[in-house]
Amino acid sequence: MSNPTNLQYTEEHEWLTTAESGAVATVGITKHAADALGDIVYVQLPEVGDEITAGESCGELESTKSVSDLFSPVTGTVTEINQAVIDDPASVNSDPFGDAWLFKVEVAETGKLLTAAEYDAFIGA
Repeated sequence: MSNPTNLQYTEEHEWLTTAESGAVATVGITKHAADALGDIVYVQLPEVGDEITAGESCGELESTKSVSDLFSPVTGTVTEINQAVIDDPASVNSDPFGDAWLFKVEVAETGKLLTAAEYDAFIGA
């Protein structure tokens, strides 16, 4: 499995579109994470306006198998959440890199991020 090369990744299996300070980044979870969780039945996201911190929990994903924390890849302010994912959590399993993004955040600073190649190596892809 090869992950999109235009994204950056975390060791907690989140992806983001940009880590540029001041930019608005889109955040989601990887296909690897979605597959490991199994059928996702509930998504709890941060709220618009929330200040989130890189490496800290900012939400949860619940599947038929377990509950997993959602970790923020960057520090910043949440600017938008994907209501469609809240309404249809299973979409995260079917399109984790597309329409099933989770939230957008105005980046203040980044945490530890991986390139697609580094993430592929990390998960043994």
